[in-house]
Amino acid sequence: MTNCRVRVRVTPRGGADRIDAVERDESGRALVRLRVRAAPADGQANAAVGVTLAKALGLSKSKVTLVSGATSRIKILEIEGLDEAEVMARLLA
Repeated sequence: MTNCRVRVRVTPRGGADRIDAVERDESGRALVRLRVRAAPADGQANAAVGVTLAKALGLSKSKVTLVSGATSRIKILEIEGLDEAEVMARLLA
């Protein structure tokens, strides 16, 4: 089974649940800019991030897991069943 980790920069209370951009940071690593309507309280924004990313990838929300960054804007999520190339292709489509 193929898994990959994706870095996500989150804007909570962003007015919509959507992916704004997929880009590379200064070191060449992929970074997904994502906004969610949920507030960063009681894990609501983190849950919304997982749901939004899963929906964009066409996966069930159980295939997306928060690995680190629970209290940070930059989060790392593990995607089950896809490699990084597949994730980027789906997000850029």
